[in-house]
Amino acid sequence: MSKSKKRSWAEPYKIKMVEPVRITQPEERERALKEAGYNTFLLRSDDVYIDLLTDSGTSAMSDRQWAGLMMGDESYAGSSNFYHLEDAIRKYYGYKHIVPTHQGRAAEHIISQILINEGDYVPGNMYFTTTRLHQELAGGTFVDVIIDEAHDPENEHPFKADIDLNKLEDLIKDKGADRIPYVCVATTVNMAGGQPISMKNLKEVRALTQKYGIPIIHDMTRVAENAFFIKDREDGYSHLSIAEIVKEICSLTDGATMSAKKDALVNIGGFLAVNDEELFDKARNMVVVYEGLHTYGGMAGRDMEALAIGIKESVEYDHIRARVGQVQYLGDKLIDMGVPVVRPIGSHGVFLDAKKILPHLTQDQLPAQSLAAAIYLDSGVRAMERGIVSSGRNRVTGEHNYPNLEMVRLTVPRRVYTQAHMDVVAESVEAVFHEADKISGLRFVYEPEYLRFFQSRFEII
Repeated sequence: MSKSKKRSWAEPYKIKMVEPVRITQPEERERALKEAGYNTFLLRSDDVYIDLLTDSGTSAMSDRQWAGLMMGDESYAGSSNFYHLEDAIRKYYGYKHIVPTHQGRAAEHIISQILINEGDYVPGNMYFTTTRLHQELAGGTFVDVIIDEAHDPENEHPFKADIDLNKLEDLIKDKGADRIPYVCVATTVNMAGGQPISMKNLKEVRALTQKYGIPIIHDMTRVAENAFFIKDREDGYSHLSIAEIVKEICSLTDGATMSAKKDALVNIGGFLAVNDEELFDKARNMVVVYEGLHTYGGMAGRDMEALAIGIKESVEYDHIRARVGQVQYLGDKLIDMGVPVVRPIGSHGVFLDAKKILPHLTQDQLPAQSLAAAIYLDSGVRAMERGIVSSGRNRVTGEHNYPNLEMVRLTVPRRVYTQAHMDVVAESVEAVFHEADKISGLRFVYEPEYLRFFQSRFEII
């Protein structure tokens, strides 16, 4: 019998409610963009047609999650929803203790303040904006120990989030293990284009850190997506379930920060998870100061219930296959159109290579910010910059950091848009790409001290 061709697949859910969106006219978009200072973060959502700014808190909840909201126990202390959440985290992730927070950066703040001392160094597989800032505010210095392939948008390495073991051990020997409070391991790595880490590499990192007595703190916001790539690409894992792979990943780490607004399919929420009793006691004490009582942190009972259900749904194979598959669909379509993108396509978004698309702009002319503005102006599709603006300034010299990757991120929310929406996005990017030589650069007119990409304003050069 001849081998059959690959068949199409559809989203593993039915639509039972719709939210109308407004399709704006070019003159409306031009006015809105100028009012927003050419920063897509400052656009009003009413002026956006297809919103690919972020996948954080923008996913659609299931009927089971909405039903769970009605079971919210809003008791100030000892909410039953906290214990449901605790059970879900122990079952699917394996961590012993949890501290709920309003979102992931609160967990980053707590762990950074507890573990990092002035003058410490925190190695990780590429920086993330809020993570690095919390490490710096605690007195630490982030050190990138990701493999070199991660900084090359055209490199097809299947696990570009892998840590370079030589870089890591050289840092430990140079600075001393006592100056490294932990290694930060992200699954997947956002700033590299949503790229995964392999189980093989994580096991090697675990063995190295145990040799020097250094813990691993897991940035697990997209751990299920990472598990999908391990199942799909890594030898020895195709027969395991997503849940089994997720549990194994977590077992190789000592604690985790979680922005539940991504993988876990809720609109708000997060947690810090740890295994060490003494560390848990410090974190539980600290959350009362900054968030709320240790049995709700910064979350309502109903949101903890939705999160407990979302964790279970996040490791269901049909869901995660369709979630990553929709991103792959958009990426493959853009590649077929000849648009330069970060390869291989990652898990949560397609990252456009702004340096290649706008070669006439220097990095100081903010090509990724300029490209994101141009895409919105063309179609009302909102994307976001991931380049020099996001990278910020060197805290010692005050000069811009110049990342190798200058990207525009088309981030796909979970269970929100159809393939037809992805077609519209691709056609808009293609149209902008073919007129790219007409795009002017931007310069800052306002720049806040921290996380400038959120609130900066720009003008056309």
